[in-house]
Amino acid sequence: MQNQQITVFYKWTAKPGKLEELRKIYTDVLEEVNKNEPGTLKMQCYFSEEENALLVHDLFADAGALGAHLGGTAAKHFPGLTEIAVPGPFMFCGDVPDEIKAAANGMNMGAIFATHSFGYDRA
Repeated sequence: MQNQQITVFYKWTAKPGKLEELRKIYTDVLEEVNKNEPGTLKMQCYFSEEENALLVHDLFADAGALGAHLGGTAAKHFPGLTEIAVPGPFMFCGDVPDEIKAAANGMNMGAIFATHSFGYDRA
C-alpha cells in the first residue's frame, strides 16, 4: 500500500519586532488545528532567534487533510500572518494533487513540490 501522507516544511520570517506576535499566533493555530483537524497528524514549531523566524513541520494523513487545512485554518490565519511575517519557502513532500498545487502557488508562499523517492522510517 502506498503512503498517502504529505509532509510540509515551511518558514515564516517575522518582520522586525514581530517574532513574539508570530509565536502567539502560531500557539493559537496549533490549538485550533489540534482541536479541529484530525487529518493533521503532526505540527511541530521551531523558533530561530538568529533568523527571526518560525520553522514548522506538518504531517497530513493525505491530500484531503492538507486541502482541509489550507482551506480552513491556514486560510483563516494567512492574511494576518502576512501582515507580521514573510512566508516561504513552503516545501510540500508527497503526492500533492494539481488543484492543491495551484492553490498553494496562488498564495505566493514560495511553494516547492517533491514526490517521495526513497528513504526509511524507524517509527
